[in-house]
Amino acid sequence: MLFSPPGPASGAAAPPGSQDGALLASLLDSAMDAIITVDEGQRIIQYNQAAERVFGWPTAQMLGQPLARLMPGRFHAAHGAHVKRFGATGVTSRRMGGSSVVYGLRANGEEFQMDASISQLDTGGGKLFTVILRDVTERVRAQEELSAFAAEANTIREAEKRRIARELHDELAQLLTALKMDAIWVRDSLPEGGQAVAAKLGDMLAMLDTAVAATRRIAADLRPLLLDDLGLIPAVEWLVHNFTQRTGVACALLADEGLELHEPYATAVFRIVQESLANVAKHAQASQVEVQIECTPAAVTMRVADNGRGFSPAAPRKHRSLGLMGLRERAHLLKGSIDVDSQLGKGTRVVVRIPMADAGAAT
Repeated sequence: MLFSPPGPASGAAAPPGSQDGALLASLLDSAMDAIITVDEGQRIIQYNQAAERVFGWPTAQMLGQPLARLMPGRFHAAHGAHVKRFGATGVTSRRMGGSSVVYGLRANGEEFQMDASISQLDTGGGKLFTVILRDVTERVRAQEELSAFAAEANTIREAEKRRIARELHDELAQLLTALKMDAIWVRDSLPEGGQAVAAKLGDMLAMLDTAVAATRRIAADLRPLLLDDLGLIPAVEWLVHNFTQRTGVACALLADEGLELHEPYATAVFRIVQESLANVAKHAQASQVEVQIECTPAAVTMRVADNGRGFSPAAPRKHRSLGLMGLRERAHLLKGSIDVDSQLGKGTRVVVRIPMADAGAAT
């Protein structure tokens, strides 16, 4: 609940006999969240006990002080403009910072992250703004630790896929090929009159061909060895070629031939393109697809656009949402973002941007 009370603040003297003022001060001080009210000049006129605990400043030292004292200096100008714009809208209340957290400054100079909501109220003495704040430092830290754990788990999963794919390709596929060669030798060495055995060997050879093809396909689906042996762009080229071969849909790749990314970025780019093309194959009914990969020192950007049937982002997406969820999860693991633009009958465009943690990630 948001308050914009014009009455006396906690720690300030209430008018004699003002039961309403005393009750309001008691309510504010019982709140678990920090509640701060400022006037049109953004000077603090109310400051509850929770605010004292969060910021470390006592009420007596904060009444009459500018609200900017409770935030890092780099946010002062933006905050002032934000409050002015909010005051001009006439909107009663809204969350500050959009979908992100905002930063506060404690008395000891420590910065911390917080959720904040702002409300406004016109009074006889002018407009008042009330901000309700909650320290989310521990929540953000827990989210960051969870993200780091998920990223590490994904790295381990990819390493295990690499190991299994390599064993399937280098051991099982080669053993099956050797067995096929032996079966051919036996068939060719049969004496006259062994037509029944030769026919059976022919069936066995056909099954061996299927087993070898299946082993190589499974190994490639787990992790294409091209990605490790030749690099990102050859692996994506194989992905695009394989997509066209399986679906009959023309697919163009726009990327710098010399682009190479270090891990975990190379695997992330490959998997995102792979899942995007899988979504196109399942849902788009497209006749043309374009994959574009761009890299700067700051970020790598992937765009996958199709001319298919599209969809309404506002409508329930059922199966499609699972594919988009996978893309968002992969982007989130590396602190990336995803933008999906689609209209019914006008195709879909997926743009994923992943920031690079270090300048040496791309070569």
